[in-house]
Amino acid sequence: MIILMIEDDRTIREYLGQELENWGYEVVLEENFANPLKLFNETSPDLVLLDVVLPGRNGFFWCQEIRKISEVPIIFISSKNQPMDMVTGMQLGGDDYITKPFDLYVTRAKIDAILRRTYGMTMSGGSISYGGADFDSGSGILTYGERSIELTRTEMMILSELFTARGGIVSRRSIIERCWQGEDFIDDNTLAVNMTRLRKKLRDIGLGDFIITKKGVGYGLKKE
Repeated sequence: MIILMIEDDRTIREYLGQELENWGYEVVLEENFANPLKLFNETSPDLVLLDVVLPGRNGFFWCQEIRKISEVPIIFISSKNQPMDMVTGMQLGGDDYITKPFDLYVTRAKIDAILRRTYGMTMSGGSISYGGADFDSGSGILTYGERSIELTRTEMMILSELFTARGGIVSRRSIIERCWQGEDFIDDNTLAVNMTRLRKKLRDIGLGDFIITKKGVGYGLKKE
């Protein structure tokens, strides 16, 4: 597994990079922040660790640029620890957000969990239809009428749970267990942010009210 670290603090870059290598990962350290996409394309990493505050363009910008060409997992590592910073990172395509100073073992657990669910998860594939929408759980394409959207792996897992329930309510805990193997190492708003991002995509193809919320319980799909 190749991890690309885009971090301008040399101490953190070298310290965390060495620890990741000790854990068995191949680590690529970016030292030219004018265009991290060049190294990204050259190395084809399996995961990106991305600082928010960088010389020139910030990490939010580079996250959007990566998302134009890849769905590779992205974890933000930043001293910007306000809730709005975290929400922004997730909405722009990040998979997780770790604040500095970070706990080394929590960081490792988050990296392991994301790599496990991204590359270790198996999906049976096939198309599921509900409420006029067709969801291909193999390709991650959701089609409604003549419009389609491509989903991230986390969004695919969320929708897979909801489609399987066919109008029933799926508990928040069940979704978290499917997507993050429990909630010990995720922030409280991680699921909510992912649901907001998924709902926006659905709204763009005319399914604005497709996902319903049962307060205090969980989520489901609008009954047919």
